[in-house]
Amino acid sequence: MSEERLRRVRDRVRPFADFPVPGVLFRDISPLLKDPAAFRTLIDLLEDHLRASFPKIDFIAGLDSRGFLIGPPLAQRLGIGFVPIRKKGKLPGPTESVSYTLEYGKAELEIQSDAVEPGQKVVIVDDLLATGGTLCAACELVQRLKAEVLECLVIIELKPLKGVEKLNSVPFYSLLQYD
Repeated sequence: MSEERLRRVRDRVRPFADFPVPGVLFRDISPLLKDPAAFRTLIDLLEDHLRASFPKIDFIAGLDSRGFLIGPPLAQRLGIGFVPIRKKGKLPGPTESVSYTLEYGKAELEIQSDAVEPGQKVVIVDDLLATGGTLCAACELVQRLKAEVLECLVIIELKPLKGVEKLNSVPFYSLLQYD
């Protein structure tokens, strides 16, 4: 991975102090989404990582809502399908759901019961890893359907929050890390 390409992505992440609550430094990817060259570079870097790491992936599963922004173009590049993991009540048909704790409260995630088949290989994507609750819940949903979680993949990891510890033995990759 070239440092220049990584810098192009990092330069488009902007910090916002005291959002959503006082004391939190929010990492905003909106400038990255607005810049087509930087966004293409992001997808290139994630694609390069996945192609080098996994010979076979069946699906990219993206988390509501920012995982929906990077998951579909990444899946398209890899020639595979995309599966949404959504907030409770947003998916039609039979679903599996799980409750989990967020940094600021509780939430529920759902996946359609027929989204993946037993034994299929899935990479879960989101924009950011903070405390790990959302990614951990997503892993549980995919594993309930008896699919294999190859990796959790994010753009940004907030290292001081130690979210990676919550993922236990699930492989994890972050493009950018912040202390």
